[in-house]
Amino acid sequence: MRILITNDDGINAPGLRVLHAIASEVAGPTGEVWTVAPAFEQSGVGHCISYTHPTMIAELGTRRFAAEGSPADCVLAGLYDVMADARPDLVLSGVNRGNNAAENTLYSGTIGGAMEAALQGLPAIALSQFFGPENASLDDPFEAALNHGAEVVRRILAQHTEDAQPYKQFYNVNFPPVPAAQVKGMRAAAQGRRQETNFSVQAAQSPSGRKFLWIKGGPQHTPTAEGTDAALNLAGYISVTPMRADLTDHTALSGLAKALTE
Repeated sequence: MRILITNDDGINAPGLRVLHAIASEVAGPTGEVWTVAPAFEQSGVGHCISYTHPTMIAELGTRRFAAEGSPADCVLAGLYDVMADARPDLVLSGVNRGNNAAENTLYSGTIGGAMEAALQGLPAIALSQFFGPENASLDDPFEAALNHGAEVVRRILAQHTEDAQPYKQFYNVNFPPVPAAQVKGMRAAAQGRRQETNFSVQAAQSPSGRKFLWIKGGPQHTPTAEGTDAALNLAGYISVTPMRADLTDHTALSGLAKALTE
């Protein structure tokens, strides 16, 4: 198996090393793992692409490349330049430092990389490690992802089937904020919503007197609805959420159509 990996924390992020280990185990001894990751951190860029300016790319080692762009840029670089002669069988994005559950999903560059791969017709999985007091101070805070990641990927791929829908399915995996030995299992989960948890801004003044705004996140350990992603993570489970890039609210279509034609 040929696997392309990327992330949004940057080419030197510890989570990318964890993902390389996961991908190597999944690919097997005869497989290949290719890395195309952002040269600098790209957290929070979502599915952004560098549409109005070129992206510089540099080869750092065997099958290892850094691109000055977003995770989606890196996937495009991998598919149409680095691996143009033979596309990957699978794209993995992560392992993100911090959860991409609930509303974080909508901002995540990690998700954006997997989404771009799905738009290109490839199986894709985004992986993120939830952080909390039980794992943040471990020698390896990515321990849960490292120990369980390959099995999660295998289980997802074993049930993944292509369908006729125009927007292909991809997957969002979040590992719980606990040591590997305390992970209770895997659960399929819908995307949740942390009620009253939103991004905001905090003003600060520079030494020169200029005003700057820092983006500020909300509480991450607020549970989502029972059975949804963040609630399961906080209960010790790995959450797996199937996703598509189709943003249509299909439940509202018929009612809206009726209202617009009456």
